[in-house]
Amino acid sequence: MSLLIAGSIATDHLMSFGGRFADSLVVDQLDKLSVSFLVDDLEIRRGGVAPNMCFGLGRLGLRPVLVGAAGEDFTDYRSWLERHGVDCESVHISETRHTARFVCTTDSSMAQFASFYPGAMSEARLIELAPIVARVGTPDYVLIAADDPEAMRRHTHECRQRSYPFIADPSQQLAFSEGDLIRDLIEGASLLFSNEYESHMIQAKTGWSADEVLDRVGIQVTTLGARGVRVQGREIETFELAAVSDVEAIEPTGVGDAFRAGFLAALAWGVGLERAAQVGCVLAAYVVETVGTQEYTFTHPQFAARLGREYGQDAGREVAGFLG
Repeated sequence: MSLLIAGSIATDHLMSFGGRFADSLVVDQLDKLSVSFLVDDLEIRRGGVAPNMCFGLGRLGLRPVLVGAAGEDFTDYRSWLERHGVDCESVHISETRHTARFVCTTDSSMAQFASFYPGAMSEARLIELAPIVARVGTPDYVLIAADDPEAMRRHTHECRQRSYPFIADPSQQLAFSEGDLIRDLIEGASLLFSNEYESHMIQAKTGWSADEVLDRVGIQVTTLGARGVRVQGREIETFELAAVSDVEAIEPTGVGDAFRAGFLAALAWGVGLERAAQVGCVLAAYVVETVGTQEYTFTHPQFAARLGREYGQDAGREVAGFLG
């Protein structure tokens, strides 16, 4: 199965300040604000929704194609992804901008000062899918995740024009997008991914009811946080699946990306939607138990065994056959 995963590529620079920002702010002088904080630590983490998903797919034995834009500082990140089974040959490298970056300092009260630099991400709109398809073959799916909005629109239009099945996953861009763009990104998608809050935002901004959204996509997959996931579609019976139960939650960042990776991997194996949701939930559990979106580890037998303990031995045996 050929999977093209289009979306943001970024690195996160996360710092911790032992005090409270509020103690250093003078309310009636905020118009002259100029402060600095001595931080206790710095963590640089790999991020971006597309690499997060590609990493998960690679951990499950697939070779997804990463589609996105990065800067010349992407070299080490590229090596990491390629070592974990990701095809990075089609990443656009900007000649003038750095890879997108999220810089955030958190104090002892969990208050934050943060900035997001889009950088090379704005050049994702220059990427055409056809040359990528000529290199890797006709895609079974093109997943279009949060990215430069014009890139998302361009990829969606090209999928329609060239009859590439596509998956809509606008996620973080929903808050910043108007109804016209959201309608354009969703119409005709084979699958629509969102969390529960985002599904309501889609309805509010597009003016479509829940049924009208379903009329425009093949299948809608809605993650429900700790409650699991709901899968519904025009030609399938709606079902909900409970999340993995034996989870020691540490850090939720990247959980949705991992779920999508597991779900897509199972689709690639040709198993049913319920099994796909199970694989997604188990992969998501590994992420929430780990600090960092691409730091989790497991062997294939460990993954299959955990799936079997949670969702039944038949599930574990079936997935073990695909994992090898």
